[in-house]
Amino acid sequence: MTAVAAAGLVSLSAVPATAAAGGAGRAADGSGQECAAVRLSGSLPAPPPGMAVEQQVTIGTDCAPHLGPARLVPATGKTAGRAAAPSAGVRQLESWSEMYDCCNIRMTGLYTTSSWETDGSRVVTASTTARQEWNREPWDAGWSLESSGKTSDCVSDCAVSHNEARAAFSYKGIFGATGDWYANEHRSFVDLNADGTASCRFEVDLRHTFVGWNLRRGCS
Repeated sequence: MTAVAAAGLVSLSAVPATAAAGGAGRAADGSGQECAAVRLSGSLPAPPPGMAVEQQVTIGTDCAPHLGPARLVPATGKTAGRAAAPSAGVRQLESWSEMYDCCNIRMTGLYTTSSWETDGSRVVTASTTARQEWNREPWDAGWSLESSGKTSDCVSDCAVSHNEARAAFSYKGIFGATGDWYANEHRSFVDLNADGTASCRFEVDLRHTFVGWNLRRGCS
């Protein structure tokens, strides 16, 4: 698992779609600059037990995604309360995909928790759950969950179990009164393998964004 984690740390990407700068007269550091649609994508390996691998992707002054380093750290915060695996044949995995604004406020998030049992050659059973979180503002404003769902192509007697979770959010509030300007769509993909290894892949589509918005994604 350690070797898999180390190798996977270099296979990361962030792919912009269109990314147009905001109007003239912005601050030199880009603060307040608005950008058009951006897609963020990338993958992370499952780290060794008790560890987490995490990465931040930030929208730069050029309205393009800028990858931060993928870091292997002790599992804390989101993953610290996870129960220990009940037996040597059972594995557990968590993933998270969170969008933050430039003021360090989490706007939207998608989280998955997977458990799978293996016999060394097959996935005996597998299950994945998903949850969504989003930020609200006073006066019944802020981000809202528009839709969510998850799928698994195999949950018993599998060579590999492929799992997808998705969540689409819209925003209506002080920064966008119409409700059709800002939207974040998260998609998280988890592959659970018969040899006990796993991987996490992420896609996030931002309808509009600001310089300084950042995605924080991880796998543990």
